[in-house]
Amino acid sequence: MSIMGTRVVRTEDPAFLTRGGTYTADIALPGALHLTLVRSPVAHARIASVDVAEARSAPGVVDVVTGTDVDLEPVRMGPVGHAAMVRPFLATDRVRFVGEPVAAVLTEQAYEGPDAAELVIVDYYPLPAVVDLQAAARDEVLLFDEAGTNTVVGFGLEKPFDEHLFDGCDAVVTAEIVNQRLAAAPLETRAATAQWGDDGRLTLWCSTQNAQATRAEVAGWLGIETARLRVITPDVGGGFGAKIGADPEFALVGWLAQRTGRAVRWSESRSENMTGMLQGRAQRQTVTIGGTRDGRVLAYRLDILADAGAYPRLGAFLPYFTRSMAPAVYDIARVESRARVVATTTTSIGAYRGAGRPEATAAIERAMDMFATEIAADPAEVRKRNLIPPDAFPFRTKGRVTYDSGEYAKALDLVLDAAGYAGLRAEQAARRERGDAVQLGIGLATFVEITGGGAFAEDASVEVHPGGTVTVLTGTSPHGQGHATAWAMLASEHLGIPIEMITVRHGDTDLVPRGAGTMGSRSLQTGGVAVDQAAAELVELAKQRAADVLEAAVGDLELVGGAVRVRGTDASVALGRLAETERLRTEATFDSGAPTFPFGAHLAVVEVDVESGKAVVNKIVTVDDAGPVLNPLIAEGQRHGGIAQGIAQALFEEVVFDPDGNPLTASFADYGVPSAAELPSFTLLDMATPTHLNPLGVKGIGEAGTIGATPAVQNAVVDAVAHLGVRHIDMPATPLRVWEAIRAGSS
Repeated sequence: MSIMGTRVVRTEDPAFLTRGGTYTADIALPGALHLTLVRSPVAHARIASVDVAEARSAPGVVDVVTGTDVDLEPVRMGPVGHAAMVRPFLATDRVRFVGEPVAAVLTEQAYEGPDAAELVIVDYYPLPAVVDLQAAARDEVLLFDEAGTNTVVGFGLEKPFDEHLFDGCDAVVTAEIVNQRLAAAPLETRAATAQWGDDGRLTLWCSTQNAQATRAEVAGWLGIETARLRVITPDVGGGFGAKIGADPEFALVGWLAQRTGRAVRWSESRSENMTGMLQGRAQRQTVTIGGTRDGRVLAYRLDILADAGAYPRLGAFLPYFTRSMAPAVYDIARVESRARVVATTTTSIGAYRGAGRPEATAAIERAMDMFATEIAADPAEVRKRNLIPPDAFPFRTKGRVTYDSGEYAKALDLVLDAAGYAGLRAEQAARRERGDAVQLGIGLATFVEITGGGAFAEDASVEVHPGGTVTVLTGTSPHGQGHATAWAMLASEHLGIPIEMITVRHGDTDLVPRGAGTMGSRSLQTGGVAVDQAAAELVELAKQRAADVLEAAVGDLELVGGAVRVRGTDASVALGRLAETERLRTEATFDSGAPTFPFGAHLAVVEVDVESGKAVVNKIVTVDDAGPVLNPLIAEGQRHGGIAQGIAQALFEEVVFDPDGNPLTASFADYGVPSAAELPSFTLLDMATPTHLNPLGVKGIGEAGTIGATPAVQNAVVDAVAHLGVRHIDMPATPLRVWEAIRAGSS
């Protein structure tokens, strides 16, 4: 019986549920110093002076370092941006966001650091903050004088929009949509521990999604050969994209360890995390959609103004993906888009679960609903009228990407049927007729996303040891995804060895020097396929070795229960026995050469109290098609987490700055992370459309829930009060926003 597709309980969980994980902050090194960072309390200012004299004499202080002490060059953090837009490891002449590190305090004990840090006196000369994106684009206040502009990069700005794009349309709708800034808020905040060895090598333990990329970045920043740096990722308590690469603090910890000759540990507080860690989304979108009265969409335009934060990082590139995925699941004849990314005096933007793709889906799914309202048509029927048909794949879109496979109409029909769509509309009509205080809203989202984009290749090795145990080495780097279970399942399928005897190792650059990490829902379709390939090749290698031992032809051999056997006989030799005489190991690299495109449909049912504006999600029914499922338990967990984060963006979460750049949501007391009490049970429907791009036919599942749930819930909230004259409500649809929209619609 095959283990593939079965509900195998995660092998990782017993340790997490009993002794707990081993995280970076748990790495105990004798004599290690503790780093506390002095952070800017103002968003934009010149630094007149930094006085550390009193701090140096505080109890337990070993050293206090300012930006002028650090002999590392400021670094360009992202793939795009002006050469002047670089970040120092500690600010010297200027700070550009609240929370920017200005000084480093090293103490013998962790508790001594915050007290000593308060004694560092920094004289700031305030400069105007720029938080609003449109104000930033006007360049009236510059973050980087040498750049001469706040514009980090533009996509599609080379030529003006086509003034004839909407010719022939019976109805055209335009709206401005805010895809708000979000905090990743992982359970584990950022952390790093560094120690230099007698051999001149630096070992860096850190919380990251990609040990190999972190090694390359940190080594480059420190000016050392990568061979002199070993990066180890212990257990990682969540990342959601914000831990894809290295943070400057990682290199600073290594530099301080070299300066002091002692190991250095750093772990940030929650408030530091909420102001210093990469944040996500932060786009202001103008959508225009036009078509015929019978529901055919003829043209779509997406104009994006995106926030990079103070120092451009990966987030500045993400609008490229938003543009690529702009047409979504629809076959629209004319599509155009452009994006401008600007720097602001706020926390830098990075990848956050979905990373550019949710923004594209949110835009067009709101546009489809607004278009349906304009032509007085059912939003489900309008979507069906425009979906790409299944016989059109592979399909080259107007976003210049090629979708591999899809059955979009089938996914939509599944959620409509399972939710009882006709009955929901009837109940909605009845409530409206009665004038109930609590109205019903039904929201849809049909989506496609890109997974594995830009990181198509991954390495793996599989080795059987004497005694029959197995070690799998992988370049993927899990932070909750269940790779130890999933990769063991793949190896077990080929080797016939129980998963309890299979150990999966990752996240140590000495052990696994090559790897692309875990992000972009890439792991199974790259790293998993590489493990599958390596295990299959090991079987063939074992048969060749066993042929000599069993004095049989390779073609007469089969592998059963962890042993190579001559077909039709009892003659066999265990894999562990073969490993006793010669190492039994294979390596594989799988390169798909292209991304895959999972898809799905979500239907959300909400109730909105029109007197208070409070919206409650009663039901959400989803199809998240990522091809064949290796382990349904793990896949469902990914879907649950994604849907929860999608609902959170629609209703609760938003990073807010005041006009002076002060963060107003710097703790969980102010930032609306929902609990299970605010979420409904999820109805997960199964559907599997394989891809031709890898032997397993699999696509990514990690971000799908986030992409579909957000616009479905937002659409549902608007739908609940549409009869009151409301046409749009920006996210998060808080009670105040909904209440104000109702009052504005009825006035």
